[in-house]
Amino acid sequence: MSSQLSHNRRNFLKIAAVTGGGLFLGFNWTESEAATQTVLTKGISAVPGVDFNSYLSINPQGVITILSPNPEVGQGIKTAFPIIVAEELDADWKNVVVEQAPLDTKKFERQVAGGSGSIPHSWKRLREAGATARHMLIDAAAKRWNVSAADCSTSKGFVLHAGSNRKLSYGELATEAGKMTIPSDVKLKEIKDFKLIGQTIRNVDNPGIITGKPLFGLDFYREGMLIGMLQRPAFGYKLKSVDSAAAKAMPGIVNVVTINNSVAVVGKSTWQVKKAKDALKIEWEKDGNLESTSDHNRLFKEMLDSPNTTVRRKDGDVETAFKNAAKVIKAEYQCPFLPHNPLEPMNFFAHVKADSAELVGPSQTPESARNQAAKLLGLPPEKVTVQLTRMGGGFGRRLNTDYAIEAVQVSKAVNAPVKVMWTREDDMTGGIYRPAVRYRFEAALDAQNNLIGYKLRGASINAGNATREDNFPSGAVENLLIDSIDHKSPITTGPWRAPITNFLAFAEQAFLDEVAHAAGKDPVQFRLELLDKAKKNPTGKITYDIDRMKGVIQLAVEKSGWGKNKNVSQGISVYFSHRSYVAQVGEVVMEKGKPVLKKVYSAADCGVVINQSGAQQQVRGCVVDGIGHAMYGNITFKDGIPDQKNFNDYKLIRMNEIPEIEVHFVQNEIDPTGLGEPSLPPAGAAVANAIFKATGKRLYNQPFVQTEVFKGVS
Repeated sequence: MSSQLSHNRRNFLKIAAVTGGGLFLGFNWTESEAATQTVLTKGISAVPGVDFNSYLSINPQGVITILSPNPEVGQGIKTAFPIIVAEELDADWKNVVVEQAPLDTKKFERQVAGGSGSIPHSWKRLREAGATARHMLIDAAAKRWNVSAADCSTSKGFVLHAGSNRKLSYGELATEAGKMTIPSDVKLKEIKDFKLIGQTIRNVDNPGIITGKPLFGLDFYREGMLIGMLQRPAFGYKLKSVDSAAAKAMPGIVNVVTINNSVAVVGKSTWQVKKAKDALKIEWEKDGNLESTSDHNRLFKEMLDSPNTTVRRKDGDVETAFKNAAKVIKAEYQCPFLPHNPLEPMNFFAHVKADSAELVGPSQTPESARNQAAKLLGLPPEKVTVQLTRMGGGFGRRLNTDYAIEAVQVSKAVNAPVKVMWTREDDMTGGIYRPAVRYRFEAALDAQNNLIGYKLRGASINAGNATREDNFPSGAVENLLIDSIDHKSPITTGPWRAPITNFLAFAEQAFLDEVAHAAGKDPVQFRLELLDKAKKNPTGKITYDIDRMKGVIQLAVEKSGWGKNKNVSQGISVYFSHRSYVAQVGEVVMEKGKPVLKKVYSAADCGVVINQSGAQQQVRGCVVDGIGHAMYGNITFKDGIPDQKNFNDYKLIRMNEIPEIEVHFVQNEIDPTGLGEPSLPPAGAAVANAIFKATGKRLYNQPFVQTEVFKGVS
């Protein structure tokens, strides 16, 4: 289906660059009014005070460049954005390049990598930009040939004339196109005519990554810069005293300074600074509660039994439903704190001067980093620049800006450019963890084994609302109560890939599987019946698309051959998050008396798939992440101090433990939805439900390897 876009011409800024020629088209990401058209005489960068938000340029050599505002954290946005533009432009992909934009809130909106929202936010804007440029190139060719634009078409970077077989490259037409009137209406391609979108295209950064080009924050180097490392307190402690004499006397050390509650060592090289940091003699003192994992386990029990909860959703008469139930099923599920553990530890460069500051590094929220730095330094935000580097993983950790602000503080303290670097131990013990949570579920069945009542209580530590009260099966159960309670802890937490749902999905889907078995129903059929009920007789509001959820279940069932292979034990899980729907089937076999995960089928509905390569990688990465942390991930505490500090005592999933993963996408014409996170939440339950099928034993707590199920299976 094609789309006809009627856009305000002021949403575009066409610039014909006299010097060097070419078409330079600015397109407005916020859909607010752009400035009037301007002709440059000193090059593209010489447009003072023009408020537009992104650019598509074509030079006389035919090279097409898009300036990408969103941070690249491994989600492939630097590849996906130009694919979308190139599709509508009918460009030859080998001539398309993309450049990372610096932070610029006057020109860009939502310079954020988080919430799986980059593509949904930019999809139509990027298509419109490519289509507009294509129409202008056609108009330029038609004018040169003195023919009707209706008789011209485009293909792989050329404008073609049907009547004479003439053709001109985009590079040849770029300067003339830059002088054409911006069309008020452009027709977007029909999805069936896509040539690039939906294909398998390699990541544009691959050559730089595999050849070791300086793409990441840790690679950044500035002549004369110093290296900084900080010793930070554990949770519930504050700095009492520090003896830095030995550290200061070590080779290459420039200074040792106190920054708030931490001690920073600054020197000429990473190794020199690390050795000096290890030589610090620091005394800490108590500053609040010193919490241990044993305290958290006690708190969970108290919170689950507490009357002081916040009701998030209540439908029907829950009390009567449970009172009259023929059968009640109860279960509790618990997860630990988890670090993010990106391959690249936290780091950032800062150069603070008297009236300005320069920041360079990996951030998922560069605007927040700039604003906090400006406030700290007492500078106007426009006096603080932020240049983005590629990130070696983030998973939500780099939504927080603490490490960038540390660089600002250290640079100011020593009056020099400084790159602050965290070690792996700093990264794993430095907080901003996934919150620890415990859930209590109850389900009521009538005499015909119909689900007539459902209760969920979320007890959490620094999670706020640990439920998602409108997620399935809400809307499918007449009598439903969902509430939550939270404990405020000195242990810091933050978003962790697919916040809240990364564990909630496991708990909900494992519990529904248990309810299905208690009702004597096939787990797939049980879910489909609930969805049919929600569609025919909904209770309260429904915020998920029932047909899309059913669609991924049916696709996963089809591709996995659900129930047909008697040599494997299968478990299913389905979840909606970040606007997308994912169903997964895990397959387990028993080997030497132990359950072994052999395969995971993943069926996703994320709307139109931009790049099969990137989409496959996102889903596979989510599955591996979800399974690995469900199986092994665990941070415990003793008096506020993390017990695990590096990968020697914090296990990640190993290559030989990763199952075969088969990925399928629902084919539709829905605008793209999120994909960086939605395939993680259902992974744990697909595995746990398959393990139950194989062993007859349920998994309630993560990490799985520490549960009685694994200890008891032989």
